[in-house]
Amino acid sequence: MLDTTRFNRRRVISAITVLWIVGFALTYLWQTDSLTRIQLFVRAPQPQARPPPPSQPVPSGYRAVVYNLTDFGGVGDGKTVNTKAFERAIAAIKIYEDKGGGQLNVQAGQWLTAPFNLTSRMTLFLEEGAVILGIQDERYWPLMPPLPSYGFGREQAGPRYGSLIHGQHLKDIIITGHNGTINGQGKSWWTKHRKKMLNYTRGPLIQIMWSRDIIISNVTLRNSPFWTLHPYDCKNVTIANLTILAPVKGAPNTDGIDPDSCEDVLIENCYISVGDDGIAIKSGWDQYGISYGRPSTNIKIRNLTIRSVVSAGISIGSEMSGGVSNISVQNIHIWESRRGVRIKTAPGRGAYVKNILYRNITFDNLRVGIVIKTDYNEHPFGYDPKALPVIKDISYFGIHGTGVRVPVRIQGSPEIPIRDVVFQDMSVGITNRKKHVFQCSYVEGRVIGYIFPAACENLDIYNERGELVRRSDSQNVSDIDYSF
Repeated sequence: MLDTTRFNRRRVISAITVLWIVGFALTYLWQTDSLTRIQLFVRAPQPQARPPPPSQPVPSGYRAVVYNLTDFGGVGDGKTVNTKAFERAIAAIKIYEDKGGGQLNVQAGQWLTAPFNLTSRMTLFLEEGAVILGIQDERYWPLMPPLPSYGFGREQAGPRYGSLIHGQHLKDIIITGHNGTINGQGKSWWTKHRKKMLNYTRGPLIQIMWSRDIIISNVTLRNSPFWTLHPYDCKNVTIANLTILAPVKGAPNTDGIDPDSCEDVLIENCYISVGDDGIAIKSGWDQYGISYGRPSTNIKIRNLTIRSVVSAGISIGSEMSGGVSNISVQNIHIWESRRGVRIKTAPGRGAYVKNILYRNITFDNLRVGIVIKTDYNEHPFGYDPKALPVIKDISYFGIHGTGVRVPVRIQGSPEIPIRDVVFQDMSVGITNRKKHVFQCSYVEGRVIGYIFPAACENLDIYNERGELVRRSDSQNVSDIDYSF
């Protein structure tokens, strides 16, 4: 009887042990399978991994497959050309476009490549220490037609070079990472441009065209041949937590971010130090931009630090012939720059710049703080000089700083008067009080409350309660001094 009881007890213990082992194995397999089905930054599943059934809803940000560039023959030694590896990986991701898309991990290393195209529902993820290097030989860079709103290569007639990373007619694109780098190795391009050795306009580092639902974040963009990040005719774009770098001198036209004929854009939490404008909002060039007719609108820019020794921190224009409206620029620090915030246009541009808000802007060691310029005369052949832009509804609230030679230079003209400009809460320390420090020409607007330095006589003065103190009768007076 005792032996039977012991035998039964051993059977129960053995059964429990087997069930525990089976349960642990099933749990492990379930967790492992789950890890391959969510977007994690680990080794990719094999291409034969099955996606979820199409009938199941796809969560936001979900990618059905995750690959590493090395799965497709990539070699990160800084010498091997990896263009084919990128192309094979993106072709594999394209298969999953309707099933959640895919992610391509670029691991630590130096990944030399010629330009390549993204696909819809794709995440390009740069791990810490990953550097994508643009090949320097322009023969590897494809030629593209001129942008329709420019009608011209921009620097030269005819075609233009494409971008290192390119995409068009796409949806749901993410470029992100653990602060990996995309380096255009632009020095050779800048040198050839100065020596007039290039037959075509240089290409941007990243250009996304006619696309929507774009996120670019948490990477470093460095040494672009031309404009660095150029969303063109795109909608619903988020650009966040970027570091954008180029030499502050000797790197021509290396704008940081150029939203061009774009709608619903957020740019935030970036550091930009480049060889031209930190940000330049555009919408086409003269007659081509007027004909294309796509404005840049509903753009929020906030929480940036910018350095632009040869140009401006944030510009609107000069190519703004499709119109620019509903722009908010807030919480910006601009240091060691030629200009702070600038609007630039000219007869021939047409269209409008309106409903622009600048709030909480800090200047630190600038030549000119606020600029509106209406004679920025750089035109394509055949433009219409009678196409006059409208500039109105521009507000400056909370403008502060030190070491500024000319805090304000607003230059309207009889052809292009500037209307409805507002200043409130301004205090900027100046470097030379003997010079004209608040310059105006053909401008109408108002000052609310006390500001320093004192406003030009072209503007109406209101007290803090919004009551009129002095009406200007000199709105057309010109007090523009370019000697400093």
